[in-house]
Amino acid sequence: MPETQNIEYKSVWKDEYLKWICGFANAQGGTLYIGKDDNGNVVGVKNAKKLLEELPNKITTILGIVAPVNLYQTEQGDYIEIIVEPHPNPVNYKGEYHYRSGSTKQELKGAALDKFLLQKYGRKWDCVPIPTVSISDLKQETINFFKERGIDSNRLDEKCRKDTPEQLLENLNLFENGLLKRAALLLFHPDPEKFVTGAYVKIGYFRTNTDLRYQDDIHGNLFEQVEKTMELLLTKYTRALISYDGLHRIETYEYPKEALREALLNAVTHKEYSGGAPIQIRVYDDKIMIWNEGRLPEDWTIEKLLQNHSSRPNNPDIANAFFRSGYVESWGRGISKIEEQCVAAGLPAPQFTPQGSDFWVTFRKDIYNKEDLSKLGLSERQIKAVLYVKEKGRITNSEYQELNNISRRTATDELAELTNKFGMFKNTGYGAGSFYELIAH
Repeated sequence: MPETQNIEYKSVWKDEYLKWICGFANAQGGTLYIGKDDNGNVVGVKNAKKLLEELPNKITTILGIVAPVNLYQTEQGDYIEIIVEPHPNPVNYKGEYHYRSGSTKQELKGAALDKFLLQKYGRKWDCVPIPTVSISDLKQETINFFKERGIDSNRLDEKCRKDTPEQLLENLNLFENGLLKRAALLLFHPDPEKFVTGAYVKIGYFRTNTDLRYQDDIHGNLFEQVEKTMELLLTKYTRALISYDGLHRIETYEYPKEALREALLNAVTHKEYSGGAPIQIRVYDDKIMIWNEGRLPEDWTIEKLLQNHSSRPNNPDIANAFFRSGYVESWGRGISKIEEQCVAAGLPAPQFTPQGSDFWVTFRKDIYNKEDLSKLGLSERQIKAVLYVKEKGRITNSEYQELNNISRRTATDELAELTNKFGMFKNTGYGAGSFYELIAH
């Protein structure tokens, strides 16, 4: 059996392997085998009986934990098994904190260590009290804005309008031992960056990955960041198609407004604020990419994220405030809502990409319109065919000929261009039964 998140093989014993035991204890637990190769085959270890006597004492003395140590004797040789249970309190090796992640061990330092220690004691980063900020330092306009939104969305009682800031913050559980929590600072302070590095949003318009045309930095508290960022996204960085229903003006955005807002709120709520990097939004002609520093919960995959799941925010006090304001739901449906809104608008489903401490959400635009197709270099006949397939679902060579009143040879050449040069179509079937469909972009 190969090494996994919960199994480690070593052919000989070295005292530095106490770090691996420390890593297991701080994570999900695991088993360390001494006397096996990397594939789990027994190779035998010398002085097995002596190790059986010494290791329990070393583990207890250096790590301060108890781990069962077992000796197994086989024809291939003796090997030792060390069973490590996950520990509720942090375990250190000579002042170092190690953690088993996947099939590797890492030493936790800086922001990662702070987060780990807080979690071990049942705390989150945004729940920590701060001694340097008082209620009078907070922005009253934002507090009033929060009240009005919460009352309008029926998440706050009408009586809250008369609450003092202190009463409101108490009800939101943003006080602890007479001190404001970090969440209160981020949510209501006029300039949280004085205390939290990188607590802002950066947005830029890119022609290519390296060709940045213009950009904006959005500062202020989290409510202000969300409102200002959405305004910029919808007025400066994307277009709105204007139509009229009688005298009523209708604006249709390139991306669903509520899907963008939900993705932004997810980034703000789940961001690792101890990391010091701002939320970053990259806008291109055909897509929008939203990045925040943050990891999925330990046992989650992207598949689980896309299914019905419990709500486990990285910053629960911030998430609760956004819920009370009517910005978000509290049942972990944000990702599903984003996907549903994009599909309902005729756009490709967004991509959610967790990579280590990076989390990306990518929205792709429907480029199947005359203006964008023309920019890509398609001819009038080819644009007509793409819009036909967008409506009908498919097109045959004969239908392309009839649509454009051209010969079969010309139709074949232009369909080949749409398939091979522009990557718009895919050819399905053979001979007279073949047809062309759109490829999602």
